Amino acid sequence: MTDRPADNREQFRPADHEHDHFLLTTVVGSYKKPKWLDHARELHEDEDTDFGDEEFEEAKDDASRLITEEHERSGLDVVVDGEMRRNEMVEYFAERIEGYEFNGRVKVWGHNYFNKPSVADEVEYGEQWLVDEFEFTDSVADRPVKVPITGPYTLANWTFNEAYEDDEALAYDLAELVNTEIEQLVDAGARYIQIDEPALATTPDDHAIVGECLERIVEDIPEDIRIGLHVCYGDYSRIYPEVLEFPIDELDLELTNNDYEQIDVFTDPEFTLDLALGVVDNHTAEVESVEQIKENIQQGLKVVPPEQLTISPDCGLKLLPREIAYQKMENMVQAAREIEAELDAGEIDVPAAGETASADD
Repeated sequence: MTDRPADNREQFRPADHEHDHFLLTTVVGSYKKPKWLDHARELHEDEDTDFGDEEFEEAKDDASRLITEEHERSGLDVVVDGEMRRNEMVEYFAERIEGYEFNGRVKVWGHNYFNKPSVADEVEYGEQWLVDEFEFTDSVADRPVKVPITGPYTLANWTFNEAYEDDEALAYDLAELVNTEIEQLVDAGARYIQIDEPALATTPDDHAIVGECLERIVEDIPEDIRIGLHVCYGDYSRIYPEVLEFPIDELDLELTNNDYEQIDVFTDPEFTLDLALGVVDNHTAEVESVEQIKENIQQGLKVVPPEQLTISPDCGLKLLPREIAYQKMENMVQAAREIEAELDAGEIDVPAAGETASADD
């Protein structure tokens, strides 16, 4: 069994980081696509245009380069490309996994529709899913790149299962495929993988299934490869402390939008993983001030000491205007750097450490 959490965080500290303390800053994944990329997709799907595969790939490359540079300009320590090549978090992967098929769009809420796939046969690994995406992003980035992957439990839960006895069996087979893809990503140079399991928030009683999926996912993955798990907002008391047994390094949680009402859930028993704490709200276009974000960061210090704290938005930022999302990231990074300086000076109490942190500790 893999010995996680592992000590693999320090590799993401920038060489020119000015503080002794280091609060790793990153984003969850998705980001608003430029309008011209949406238009390019429409042209590519229109059989009456001559906007072919080559032109569409160039457009996706340009968007990936643009958003990666935008993330770096905000000061993030670890970046993604905003998932510029992905259409939807389940559909994108289902299109690439053998055994899936599509039968049309279904209404999910309001006026929103989702091209919900069906599993018509046993799933198999065919083409690579994200290696090309990672290699391009890594080639244009100066900072380390994180790779978000939709987890097997969500891939199973958000599809029509027509081939397996139950969703649990489907999820376990999908976990084996995710493991294969991560192996390919590691071979390509990826060091930071995030498994996205939003479905766990709505079906928390299935945490044991997710845990078994993760065991399969990390099998034979070196411990210096950072494995995170993102779980969207829900009743976290129904999965804690069981999640501490998951073979992951970092648990990413959405706590800002409910004003940290659940933060105390994670204080007993002791939180032994790294905590990726959402400190800006992805549901509102109001840009949090640096001071407000600093207060949010200190909520995380109730749970873990600074060396176990990662700073990120609550969830993906794709529904926010880009200028708003950028301002949130920029303020988030500034707040993290100011907290680091105050920690170095011993000016902040760290409840999780039972003392005031300082550079001399």
